[in-house]
Amino acid sequence: MRVRDAVEADGGRLAALADVPTEVMADVVHDRTVSVAESDEKIEGFVGFEADEETVHVTHLFGAKTACERLIDEPIRFAERESMPVEILLPEPEEDTAEVAENAGFEESESGPWFDGQRTRRFRLENPER
Repeated sequence: MRVRDAVEADGGRLAALADVPTEVMADVVHDRTVSVAESDEKIEGFVGFEADEETVHVTHLFGAKTACERLIDEPIRFAERESMPVEILLPEPEEDTAEVAENAGFEESESGPWFDGQRTRRFRLENPER
């Protein structure tokens, strides 16, 4: 599996993985750091993240579990270089992605906000190391 930066042409596949309109993913590719994992030139998953002054925020993590396990390392490496914690909000009951986060060292903290009538769970990695 190869990890690379996302390009605008990936928008359709990323939109399908995240179950959102293609134009939404075009904005994500332009506004955030986005990496894709691919096997045999097929995108298996993607991660999107951004940082504020204090925290790296994983905003998207979608795809096959094995792809997500590789992709979660991207924001962790960035956070480690910047000496920042990493957070990810996951909709309930997103168990596979929660397991990926926990296996990478994230710990569930307080409940996350509600989005579109759905509760989220907040996971945080205080001292990233890879």
